[in-house]
Amino acid sequence: MIFEKKLADIEKKDLQSLIDNQIAEGKTIDYKRELPGKSDKDKKEFLADVSSFSNASGGIIVYGMDEDQGIPNEISGLGDIDSDSEILCFDNMLRDNIEPRIHGISIISVPVKNDDSALLIKIPRSWAKPHVVNYKGHWKFYSRNSAGKYSLDVAEVRNAFLFSETLTDRIRLFRTERIGRVISNEAPIPLSGGANIILHLVPLDSFDRENIDYDVNALLNQTGMLKPMSSDGWNPRINFDGLLSYRPVSGNEYSSYVQIFRNGIMEFVDEHILRPREINSYIPSNIFENEVITALMRSFDILRTLGVNSPVFIMLSLTGVSGYCMAVDGSMFAHQNPKIDRNELIVPEIYIENLECDPINIIRPAIDAVWNAAGWKGSMNYDEEGNWRVK
Repeated sequence: MIFEKKLADIEKKDLQSLIDNQIAEGKTIDYKRELPGKSDKDKKEFLADVSSFSNASGGIIVYGMDEDQGIPNEISGLGDIDSDSEILCFDNMLRDNIEPRIHGISIISVPVKNDDSALLIKIPRSWAKPHVVNYKGHWKFYSRNSAGKYSLDVAEVRNAFLFSETLTDRIRLFRTERIGRVISNEAPIPLSGGANIILHLVPLDSFDRENIDYDVNALLNQTGMLKPMSSDGWNPRINFDGLLSYRPVSGNEYSSYVQIFRNGIMEFVDEHILRPREINSYIPSNIFENEVITALMRSFDILRTLGVNSPVFIMLSLTGVSGYCMAVDGSMFAHQNPKIDRNELIVPEIYIENLECDPINIIRPAIDAVWNAAGWKGSMNYDEEGNWRVK
């Protein structure tokens, strides 16, 4: 279906599937036969359409599609237009007349027949909402429901601002509480209480919508996705929060796990990589980066399999690392390397708008922050072009 595809991969057959399946206009899709006109009224209508999607659940506007009472019935196309010029015009209008700016909007041209095309605008659901249309004295907030867009009243605007202010705070509070559980040995499995790498992925939907309950049981048939960090073998099982996969060591001792919550949140915890050494404690840089990056890749696969919506917050934390140094270039006993001066590294969260991004580049600021704490300018495993050199 068109909603799950990368925008760049959408073809005429995907537009035809909207007609074949009678996908009606509503909260997440809108059809337009023609591009917006040049009048102020037309421009305000366009800005209202886009902002309404961003203030609600996100969605797609299809230009060049005929509809009858909201049901698409023909790919009419837009004629021989200059797609690049139209897209640039859209970009400029959105940048200058919606506040705050909506990040992550994508616009593409889809060929539908000779010298004819449709234009698609994909608008993400925003975590910085509400967004207001501010155009030539027109100052209004819009949102959407199954009947289409509508303007927000004063009470709805106030509630939207209050919710936006508390949403990020609630996500950060969740992270803090989970880290506290790990430190106090209240994790889903007993750990030794040593240093830990903790990676959280928190979809915005997990806090922005109520009663989310993904079918995590289905992942038991795809156990390859459930590998915790630094694990050669792992055991998955259902638990109260969702699905837990863990690495046993001996007896009742464990060293790594991944907890997948039913609301789509994921939590990786690993203490094997940072286990104490006899001479000095260190972060093995190659192993550390490789395990974090591959865990992130598996996470994206899990979120896609569950059908979790983006955007997603990625949060990397290290605990119990005071006195640790960064081992570089295979030297495991780098006595002269600077040492980390605090016990917890709570790295600033990273916000991603979709799951089609490159995990290697996305996670780099967090990895660089850990290297900074250990006295380095940044990771030595990325070259000047940003390529990751660990294999």
